[in-house]
This record gives sequence, structure tokens and C-alpha cells, in this order.
Amino acid sequence: MVITPNLAKNKAKLLEYFRNRGEESREEIIRQFAANEAQARAGSLNKAVTETRDALVYNIVQQAARDNWKTETTLRCILLTTYASYVSMIDLRNSVWEYDYMTFSRRVGELWEPFCKLCFEFPVKELSFFVPPLFSEVKKMMTGEIENYIDVLKITPKQKAELKKYYSKVWTLVTSGEIKLELDLHFMQKGHRYNVDFKSGFGSNEKGNTNRLLLVATIYRNLEQDYTCLLLVRSTEDENNNYFQTLKRSRIWSAYCGDETYAQIKKFTGFDLKTWIKNNVDWKSDLSKATLSHLKKNNLLKYLVW
Repeated sequence: MVITPNLAKNKAKLLEYFRNRGEESREEIIRQFAANEAQARAGSLNKAVTETRDALVYNIVQQAARDNWKTETTLRCILLTTYASYVSMIDLRNSVWEYDYMTFSRRVGELWEPFCKLCFEFPVKELSFFVPPLFSEVKKMMTGEIENYIDVLKITPKQKAELKKYYSKVWTLVTSGEIKLELDLHFMQKGHRYNVDFKSGFGSNEKGNTNRLLLVATIYRNLEQDYTCLLLVRSTEDENNNYFQTLKRSRIWSAYCGDETYAQIKKFTGFDLKTWIKNNVDWKSDLSKATLSHLKKNNLLKYLVW
């Protein structure tokens, strides 16, 4: 595999590379696990393809640095490499353990998120990442602020203690443990901080996650630093249920879906991912005939609409 900027235009070569590597891994894994160990076979194949992709991406980044490629050139090469690895991964997994509705819809969502994040990892526009705060630190800070306020009130020590006690009870109502403030992506641009959560789509069992997202965004909104929370969803608005609308109407999340999501990615990273997908992603032509036949038969092709 010769790594040059032309790799960004050579999908056939990348597909062949991943298929050959994948078949080598498949033969070895089939010898290692019996036919009734389909899940173990699938997991091992996914791991093998991921390792092959990571190694190739590492070499692309190294070559780009040595030859001073433009960031957009590097990104285009990595996007096509990643897509080719996804095609291989889906084919191989389906060959040892056929997809059903639940596993395939979930898998496509798992692949879409890191694919979008590549535009932020190799941005055309300038941006930087930051580490989100820990909930324990935020709770400690907020508790200190309210206790300092209570201490200067002109009330008795007993009343101050009672107020602090009731404030502590409020935290107990909010959560019985730690809240994870880390989302899928945290970046800074022009001095402003953005927290991003990617979702492939909203199912009927999203109530718990919706409540968590509302709580997390509310906490960020009450911090001294200025944060914007972005919800970027793959599926179109008519495919999302009331939980998405709840977050959109909350005004503490800037919620986007479908083409709006890709517009936001372009706005912040400077790269038109939607057009790139239109010009390069063709699941029906790139997946194997066996995989495509299985997906058609089980009405699963709709999940490949990116």
C-alpha cells in the first residue's frame, strides 16, 4: 500500500486492501472459534479490521506530516480509508453472524459517530479540544458557592445549618451517584466552548438518556464559562420521536438532524461532509453481493442512508 494524496480518490484499492486483510483474519478466526461461537468470531473480526484501519490511518498521518499535506487532503484520505474499513467490517461480520434489525441499526449508529468526528480531529478551520469538567468538581464548586452565600446571611447558626442540610438534600434528589458530564466531543473555537452529542436516531426507549442530556446541559449552562451544547442527529426530523423534540424545545440544547447536522459540521470544521458522502459512499455497490442480499431480504438497507 503506497500512501500518497491520490489515496483519497482510490476507493477500489482501499476496498481490495481491506478485503484481502479481512479474509486473512477470517480464515484464522474460523480456525480458532467453532461455528456455534458466532459472537466470538464477529468480535474478533471487528477487532482485526479496526487494528488494520488504525495502522493504516497512523501511516497516513505520518506521511502527511513528512510531506506537509494540506489538512483537507489528510482528512479525505482518512475518510475514504475509514469507509472502506466499514464496508469490510460489515461484510465480514455478516459472513459469520448475520445481522438482525437490532444489531444492524445499532452498528450503523456506532460507525457513523466516529466517522463524523474525523472532521473535527482533522479540521479545515481552526479549533481545539478541551477536557470536560468532572461532576464531582462542579458539585464541589456549586456547593462552596451556596455555602459561602449562606454563611453571610443574617440568620442564626442553626438556621444556616438547616439551609445547608436542605441544599444537600437537593443534590440527593438530582442524583444518587456521579453524573457523567463527558459527551461525545468537546471543542473550543474562537474562545467559545462547545459540547457535542452525536446520535444516529431516537428510539422509543430514550427517556432515560433524554433526561440525562437535559440535566447535563443544564449543569453546563450554569457554569461560569460559556458553553453551547450541540445535539447532532443522523436521521431526519420526521424519523425522530418526541424525545428529540423535547431536547430541541428545551433551548438548552441546539438540536439538529439530517442535513442540518451536516451543515453544522461544515460550519465548525470547514469541511463539507455531506457532499463527500454523496460522492464517495455507495453501500449498494461496495458491499458484497451476499451481504446486500441479506440486507435487502430483511429490509435493513434503510439504515445505510447517511
